Amino acid sequence: MFAIGILGVLSRRNALIFFLSIELLLNSSNLLFVGFANHWGNQTGLVWVFFVLVVAASEAAVGLAIVINLFRTKQVVDIDQYNELKG
Repeated sequence: MFAIGILGVLSRRNALIFFLSIELLLNSSNLLFVGFANHWGNQTGLVWVFFVLVVAASEAAVGLAIVINLFRTKQVVDIDQYNELKG
């Protein structure tokens, strides 16, 4: 699942697919944390899942706001077209 997310980040230029691939990466790490916590009987992995979920939720909110704002100005969701973010 992590490899599919990496492939989506590296190969796609659509901003929505890019953010969905990042969410896939974060969810696969959550699955890994839960699996190791279950295997080793340690609850620390489950605590990290909550931190990753908070990061994923904030990334989705901020990323979607950026995509909506840039779509209103440029009328395109291609990442290569967004050179206004450069300083």
